[in-house]
Amino acid sequence: QVQLVESGGGLVQAGGSLRLSCAASGRTLTTYAMSWFRQAPGKDREFVATLTRIGGMTYYADAVKGRFTISRDNVKNTVYLQMNSLKPEDTAVYYCNAWDSQTYWGQGIQVTVSS
Repeated sequence: QVQLVESGGGLVQAGGSLRLSCAASGRTLTTYAMSWFRQAPGKDREFVATLTRIGGMTYYADAVKGRFTISRDNVKNTVYLQMNSLKPEDTAVYYCNAWDSQTYWGQGIQVTVSS
């Protein structure tokens, strides 16, 4: 069991940057593969980025490649999503996800990018 709490969202102008944090409690995040998803109003939840547990490989949705970076700080037991060169179409609620044999979700955090 792991509890996930996102922070770091907010309002930013196009071209700006934000760093989302996903703080875990209950278990170390090294137990899990970690991902970020997002959901815009009226849209399905979509994959954004993954950091694998074994191998430390990263995967990104085409829409965010070259702009977003997922990383993990094992000392702080926190996963990050660094978002650069933000676009209005990045506006969504962002969710942290952890996976072992089950899936765990954070509560979601709003990111709004103005034109």
